[in-house]
Amino acid sequence: MLIRHRPEWDLPESAATPQHIVMNRRAALGGLGAATMGFGAIGTAQAQSAMKVTIEDPGYSAAAMRFQPGRPLTPQKDAERYNNFYEFGLSKDIWRAAQKLPIEPWTIKVDGLVEKPFTISFDDLMKQVKTETRVYRHRCVEAWAITVPWEGFAMSDLVKLAKPLSSAKYLRFTSLADAKTMPGLSIPFFPWPYHEGLTMAEATNELAFVGTGLYNQPMPKQDGAPIRVILPWKYGFKSAKSIVRIEFVKDQPETFWQKTSPDMYGFWANVNPKFPTLRWSQARERIIGTDETVPTVIYNGYSQWVAPLYAGMKQDRTLFM
Repeated sequence: MLIRHRPEWDLPESAATPQHIVMNRRAALGGLGAATMGFGAIGTAQAQSAMKVTIEDPGYSAAAMRFQPGRPLTPQKDAERYNNFYEFGLSKDIWRAAQKLPIEPWTIKVDGLVEKPFTISFDDLMKQVKTETRVYRHRCVEAWAITVPWEGFAMSDLVKLAKPLSSAKYLRFTSLADAKTMPGLSIPFFPWPYHEGLTMAEATNELAFVGTGLYNQPMPKQDGAPIRVILPWKYGFKSAKSIVRIEFVKDQPETFWQKTSPDMYGFWANVNPKFPTLRWSQARERIIGTDETVPTVIYNGYSQWVAPLYAGMKQDRTLFM
């Protein structure tokens, strides 16, 4: 088997996601208190020392592995059966309820500061983009981690297709809100529909991805079918599911969790072990299935691709919540 030397941010294979459980992010938070996940202190030298390793190539193509996840894959069954999709409730077993998600036909509205607003079907969109597989690490704000192979396309391709005006500085994503099939919409303290945002620079970064599949199959409903956002350097709640609208806007959009719990969740939500929230530390993350904990790495190990996006910003808690 091919042996490759990975960058310093890689974790050893022994510390990688095992193959039998994926915990529910929001269930662990206990409802509205979910918004209180945070960060903890850990020495940079210690974290980097833990990641000077050599691991085995897991078998995907060089293109799929070019962002070097450094961990073996979470088994498909486990990754697809322990999910978080508040629109269907707060249970760990949300994958069952999510099968009611209506995905055909599916359209996405693209509007705001674009040359010409339009609505496009999911099928037509897929004819206009080049799909690929990317193996990414996923860091949950609950301090657990998995590694999965996504199918989809570069978000920069979507931006090009939209033809935004020069005045557009941010993207705002809106998820489906279907009261007939989504019982979670009755939870009164959540500002439905789910909505998230990115800067234009983040959206056009090479890591930013639009997911349409998982494990070489169409995106499971519980994972955000048929189309979702994937941002591996941020906490998972930034990656909105089941997208129905993409707006290009001038001002920074307020997001779902900012509105729900502004003291705990912010706009940026970049992974960083050094910043605790009011509840607990993010210094370490639990590897699902073994309960082993390992040091969390800033930007979830993707610093070399995304750190320059924030070089001119104040490196305080605001950037990492």
